[in-house]
Amino acid sequence: MNSVEISDIIEKTRQYLKQQEELFGGELFLKHPEVATNIDIPYSGKILEDFREAIKECQKCPLAGTRTHFVFGAGNPDANLMLIGEAPGRDEDLKGEPFVGKAGQLLDKILAAIDFKREEIYIANILKCRPPGNRDPLPEEIALCLPYLLHQIEIIKPKVILTLGRISTQVLLKTTAPLSRLRGEVHDFNGISVIATYHPAALLRNPQWKRPTWEDVQRLRRVYDEIVGDKPEWHPSKR
Repeated sequence: MNSVEISDIIEKTRQYLKQQEELFGGELFLKHPEVATNIDIPYSGKILEDFREAIKECQKCPLAGTRTHFVFGAGNPDANLMLIGEAPGRDEDLKGEPFVGKAGQLLDKILAAIDFKREEIYIANILKCRPPGNRDPLPEEIALCLPYLLHQIEIIKPKVILTLGRISTQVLLKTTAPLSRLRGEVHDFNGISVIATYHPAALLRNPQWKRPTWEDVQRLRRVYDEIVGDKPEWHPSKR
């Protein structure tokens, strides 16, 4: 029995116990009725790893023939904050991990500015393989690869998502609106709060966008604190 099947059994058991408690009352059915609502599924990490193993040899599109590594994603499988980028670049393709090059180093600094560490969050991309020359993902590539990301989101169940760049934002929110219009607001994706900002790679080319990015991540931190509230009190310093 794999972890997905175990997760399904636990969820069905939870639903059954809650139903029985409603029918018969906690005193008759359960000595400790909180059992009906406090069953957790501690298998998200194993489920995520099983999913990675199942798709890591994906051959659905031509990018499989040009990649060095399949870049699944990395981080905390129980993260309340998830970051979504566009696609792996050269460094990510070589190492098999997201955001490990210069853009990744800048991202680490951005996260540190709002008191987040890599091990607290989960990072993934719309595409799992590097497009040649770091070109934009093609619509057919997005269509084939997006279900993988959506399933990752289902497993991780983040409370807040930060999209990095125009493409990841437009794809997740199903819009063609420019990033300049999508920034500055809190969007909704299946009940998850979404905030959009510039991709770190774009910031390296356009330093003038660092100030609006700082505004975006401050908003992210405020929204995170309102929804999750599991971090020490934070006061932004001048950047």
